[in-house]
Amino acid sequence: MINLKTHIGRWPIGLFLAGLFFAASLGIALYLAANSVFTQAELTRAKARANLYQTTVEDTLRRLDYLPFILARNKMVLRAANGLDRASLSLRLAELAEKSGAEAIYLMDMDGLTIAASNYGSPQTFLGQNYRFRPYFQDAAKGRHAEFFAIGATTSRPGYFYADPVRNTLGQTVGVLVVKADLSRLTDIWRRSAESILVSNADGIVVLASDPDWRYGSIRTLGHTRRAAIALERQFGTEPLSLLDWKQTESGKVTFQGNEYLDVSAKISRQGWTLHYLGNADRAREQAWFVVILSAVLVVSVIAAVNFFRSRRLRFALAASLDDRARLEKEIEDRRAAERRLEKAQLDLQRASKLAALGELAASITHELGQPISAMRNYIAAEELSGEEDHTGLVQNLSSIASRMENITKQLRFFSSPVQDPLGPVLVKDVLAGALSLTKHTIDQADITLRIDGGDIPEMISANAHRLEQVLVNLIRNAVSAMQDCPIREMAIELVADDFEITLSVSDTGLGLNNKAIETLQEPFHTTRRSGEGMGLGLAISTAIVKEHNGRISAHQRKSGGARFSVTIPRLATPKDPQ
Repeated sequence: MINLKTHIGRWPIGLFLAGLFFAASLGIALYLAANSVFTQAELTRAKARANLYQTTVEDTLRRLDYLPFILARNKMVLRAANGLDRASLSLRLAELAEKSGAEAIYLMDMDGLTIAASNYGSPQTFLGQNYRFRPYFQDAAKGRHAEFFAIGATTSRPGYFYADPVRNTLGQTVGVLVVKADLSRLTDIWRRSAESILVSNADGIVVLASDPDWRYGSIRTLGHTRRAAIALERQFGTEPLSLLDWKQTESGKVTFQGNEYLDVSAKISRQGWTLHYLGNADRAREQAWFVVILSAVLVVSVIAAVNFFRSRRLRFALAASLDDRARLEKEIEDRRAAERRLEKAQLDLQRASKLAALGELAASITHELGQPISAMRNYIAAEELSGEEDHTGLVQNLSSIASRMENITKQLRFFSSPVQDPLGPVLVKDVLAGALSLTKHTIDQADITLRIDGGDIPEMISANAHRLEQVLVNLIRNAVSAMQDCPIREMAIELVADDFEITLSVSDTGLGLNNKAIETLQEPFHTTRRSGEGMGLGLAISTAIVKEHNGRISAHQRKSGGARFSVTIPRLATPKDPQ
């Protein structure tokens, strides 16, 4: 390590100060040069982005400017302007608006009254509204093509209006055809790009912006006369047109809302608009400082290297020792990781072997027991049809035994030949209602207090309703069994949904998990019930069904006692309604 005090003592103080001054001057010069280079690079990038967004705005505004010119010369429009078939024209305009992507298309008479409109069926229809005050109507009524940006007087939605005169065969203007374009999709794209963009009109009022809070503010002061003219045209509705915190600091830079930006502007050939792309002014300074710091680090590194080589042997030995130690630690960690992977692979192999053996065993048992059970059912049915009274209860007992054997073979059949049923849209609340209808008697018979939270939410998943009901029935019956000998018997079913998943939880006040992991509980034939009450296949079957639905099942010990089992299934995506 360099001892600064020792080095100062070796050199004259004047020489040391001169060297310090030289280093500081060099650092300042390096910073200024680097800042200039990086600022120019950032400006070049900002200009390219500004040109891209300028082209995007131009293309968006150009997309529908031809439409009023064409429609104004349509015979159906001319007939409606002369008072004929106006209802039919509204229907036709609605079709054209949907196909062209226009927000609205409407026809006005020479008094500015809307006589046909594509949104005739909307609560905020233009039909019957008078827009004589709009500049686009006044210009088109004089026989000129007109364009205008404004907040809708009826809908309060901003839009870009194109207007053309409708002329009769004598060349006289008998109406005005208007197309309104929605520009919100353009600003939505800007907002998602995380870049700072705004478009101001000839008065300096922001008409489009990547940040909605900037819209309808002014980047320069508006005079009282101009404010009065804008209010008369009702261009911006009731917006106050407040002055934004916008200040030009130097060439190519502005301070806006407390931040400094590189302001690259591009003219738009419509309505005197100007697009402002606000680049990051701090990035060039940060990069310049990085260059200065990196250079300083390199100089210090060279000095340190000189000092390092003086004690090279000692440092080399120490570095070699540290490398050996690090290599040894890495080898130990790699071996431990390999052992953990091996253990996991062995557990997975054991589980797969168990399931394979279970599948073969299940196929054999169901095959061997199928015929005897069917024969027993036939004998029982014949005995019941004989009409003789069963004094000993033998027939009833045999019927109960046959039912239990059938249930066992049904569970085993799941492992011997699982069926992949098709999945479809299912309401979660319907699945929950179906499971509760199958278990209500069991819950009531066990004297259990049931609480359901969120059971009526209208969320959907892609599922097989009957198989998912089987999962919920298994969880509910497991909860009932766990509370069989408990003084407090309370069950809670909770349904929670977020943007991506739906979770259905079943909680009880029973004996809990007894410190057992979910992997252990999912093992086939693992059961905590008394002998004869269960085979331990319910949770294993439930886990397999949930995996078929691309979901997961989890279990937790509740702090207040009992267990909580949760089933999480991906939520079915639905398209969002337009704003």
